[in-house]
Amino acid sequence: MSTRRQLFQGLVLLPLVLSALALAGCGFGLRRPPHFVFTKLFIAGQVNAPFGVELRRELHRVAGLEVITDPRELGNAELILDLNAAVREKVILGRTSTGDIREFQLRYKVLFQVRNQEGFEKISDAEMVQKRDVSFSETVVLAKEMEEELLYQNMQTDLVYQLIRRLGSIQAVH
Repeated sequence: MSTRRQLFQGLVLLPLVLSALALAGCGFGLRRPPHFVFTKLFIAGQVNAPFGVELRRELHRVAGLEVITDPRELGNAELILDLNAAVREKVILGRTSTGDIREFQLRYKVLFQVRNQEGFEKISDAEMVQKRDVSFSETVVLAKEMEEELLYQNMQTDLVYQLIRRLGSIQAVH
């Protein structure tokens, strides 16, 4: 009786063990925070804008980087991130036959560059863009405004993490 039970338990566990081995063999792994070749980053530009605030917080939280924003401490930084723009846009995509807005697109654009103390560009003028299409109805304007704000916040967070991964791709400071 116990041999049959052990055989049954073995047959139940076999697919789980084979699945785990297959995942391990294909190179699957959870995404880890990037490894940075620097520890101190100066951020210039839109530091106090919502994007800059979230970026500073996440760089410190996720990567443990020291983020410098005071221009008097610029000499302590290993790299300089020029956050040139973080722009929200709203573009009309479609209208009804009466001319009312039916659909629009939200865009969040970030322009930046990264350079070292000597001025050598590590990431030259770069642009990252997130887009979301949204339907519109005048009967639920308040709900659509809340949805729009949540989508902008989601796009901002996505762009922050994209920028962190881009900073992690830098191979050398000098």
